[in-house]
Amino acid sequence: MSNILTVTDKASYQLEKIIKSAPSNTVGVLLGIDKTGCNGHSYKLDFAKKDEVENLEYVEQNNIKVFIDPKATMFLIGSEMDYSSDKLASRFVFKNPNEKSTCGCGESFSV
Repeated sequence: MSNILTVTDKASYQLEKIIKSAPSNTVGVLLGIDKTGCNGHSYKLDFAKKDEVENLEYVEQNNIKVFIDPKATMFLIGSEMDYSSDKLASRFVFKNPNEKSTCGCGESFSV
């Protein structure tokens, strides 16, 4: 599974903060892809609930699990999930070798 996605330390630490305030049955985050945005696709993060992720593949970094939606696997192969923060914004950033283009705001991509 390690070739699908890597998670940086910065991203895992931010996920840890988020998960601490999540519902009690949360075991990590679920990463998926939505068909949306001006370029066709966008990344989607949600809480991963124990009873919904039993058969899903995941990556683990610093004891934080990122479960992969099976429909997103082909879009994510070789990607890196990072976290970026500056004076104006903070967000998860994906370095995805499968992206052919991104929109100007960086919220959506095409493959």
